[in-house]
Amino acid sequence: MKYIKIILGIIVAGVSFSCQEIESDFLDAPAQSTLDESLIFSNAGLARGAVDGILEPMGQTNSYRGRHIPFYGFNTDTEWNYSSDEVGSSQGELMIYDTKPNNDQMNRDNSSWAMMYTGIERANICIRGIRTYGDPEPGTELGQLLGEALTLRAVYYADLIKAWGDVPARFEPINSETLYIAKSSRDLIYKQLIADLGEAATLVPWPNEASTTSSVENVNKAFIKGLRARLALAASGFQQYPNDGVRRSTDPDLSVSKMYRLALNECNDVINSGTVKLESTFETVWRKLNEEDINAGGEALWQIPFADGRGRVLFSFAVRHRSVDQYTGQARGGIAGPLPTVFYDFDEADTRRDISCVPYQWGTAVNSISQQELVGIDTWYFGKYRYEWMKRYVTSTNDDGVNFMYMRYAEVLLMAAEAANELDGAAAAAPYLKELRMRAFNSADQAEKVDSYVNSLTTKQSMFNAIVDEHLFEFTGEMQRKQALIRWGLLGDKLREAKTKMTDLQLRQGDYADVPTTLYYKYQDDNETLDIYGLNRGETTDPGSEYSSKAWDSGLDDDEINSLFKEGIDPDDRQFWPIWQIFIDNSNGQLVNDYDY
Repeated sequence: MKYIKIILGIIVAGVSFSCQEIESDFLDAPAQSTLDESLIFSNAGLARGAVDGILEPMGQTNSYRGRHIPFYGFNTDTEWNYSSDEVGSSQGELMIYDTKPNNDQMNRDNSSWAMMYTGIERANICIRGIRTYGDPEPGTELGQLLGEALTLRAVYYADLIKAWGDVPARFEPINSETLYIAKSSRDLIYKQLIADLGEAATLVPWPNEASTTSSVENVNKAFIKGLRARLALAASGFQQYPNDGVRRSTDPDLSVSKMYRLALNECNDVINSGTVKLESTFETVWRKLNEEDINAGGEALWQIPFADGRGRVLFSFAVRHRSVDQYTGQARGGIAGPLPTVFYDFDEADTRRDISCVPYQWGTAVNSISQQELVGIDTWYFGKYRYEWMKRYVTSTNDDGVNFMYMRYAEVLLMAAEAANELDGAAAAAPYLKELRMRAFNSADQAEKVDSYVNSLTTKQSMFNAIVDEHLFEFTGEMQRKQALIRWGLLGDKLREAKTKMTDLQLRQGDYADVPTTLYYKYQDDNETLDIYGLNRGETTDPGSEYSSKAWDSGLDDDEINSLFKEGIDPDDRQFWPIWQIFIDNSNGQLVNDYDY
């Protein structure tokens, strides 16, 4: 059974980890006794409880569960949050590149910033304790636990850097002298994380090599190596720095040549291990997530685990259900979705399209049974997340408990393609891209859509452009796009291009001139599933009297298009969220916001 694991309370109870004020009796109290730590971290069973507890802060109300996952990652050239066009909305402010330090969704002492540092402090205590008392050698339980703790600390830091840029670096447990510290260069943090993950990979088994790595809720060597590759690409990529704008790191240890070689080596290690693989179909990836299949060895490398009564993945992102019905006990889903152009940017033969982009919701139930119903062209939903694919009926009013897909094997293939292209050219990247596209197209289409298409990419630039496009087709709805666009130096350009494309769709001009203006629909024999005609380009012929019609040329207005990012703002000047005011105020003058926040 999946669950967020609870830390042994004797280890870290009572500590505050976010540069907030800490009660004087805590600072004056004697440190945790050496005897306690020696018992806990020399015993694999007790240490397991401590390491499992590193993840617990993710499930807190204003942490990953209810704030960070629902709001970080929007808006991009493929995903937007539907709060974006709500004037004055504090939720919308988080997505339109105009976030304020006093944002009332995030400016709280238990927000994700605080909970990330709580998790980091727990990891620091575990790492120190296991190193001091545990003799953590490769092949031992305590060695594996050390590797897990190093990896989970890296997850928290990776997400901190992704959202805030430079942040305080805490790699030892807090003491009275380190209670208040300033931000560190993210370059230094990246180097530490890359080193830590290199060590962790020597300690943690491959998927299914040990009982603990038989579940995607526990970290394994494939995930560690994939995460190390992801961080190497991010560390060497473009990003906004204080005072000198968007650039690559100038640290020679984080050069493109070094980091891309590291990323390619790590990806090839995962690929050659044979311990993980693409699922046979794209739909299978997402059915398994919604069915809560947590067996390792498939495509999922690691998922953030949520208990049935915690987590808001479907609550936030699923195809919208307007009422309690035959599939769910909560009327939720649909706070975000694909941009309306994305469906039309897919190749019509691409099997990922209809999984990623859904043009309907589940309407108000009659006698507890609802039907699919079309929504407007401005409102699409992520079909990767569906209550109707669950095996469990959600009864909680606030949470669904479905895990968050943090990394999957498809990303390893695409990172390998990108790194190989940069280092060795398009021909070296082609096999990785072909493998990913083979899954996306049926066998009858593969000669044209896979072999001919990839073989035509003969230059480094054409292959890079194809990888950027492939990333959109593969990962729409997974909130991976924002960091990718940032590290490619494409965030502002792609967002401006997205506004232009939506305007073209609105006016049915340019690349969208042949998008139909009327949809036709009827219900299949189950009387709940829509049969839709008119979604594909050029489908303009009335299919007959058995179909009803719906206008498909209104609903996408200028205000919605402009809400992708605030007018007058350059997204490249607002790549990060500001540190929330409560943490600035309680930092004893150590923390400041950059980027003119």
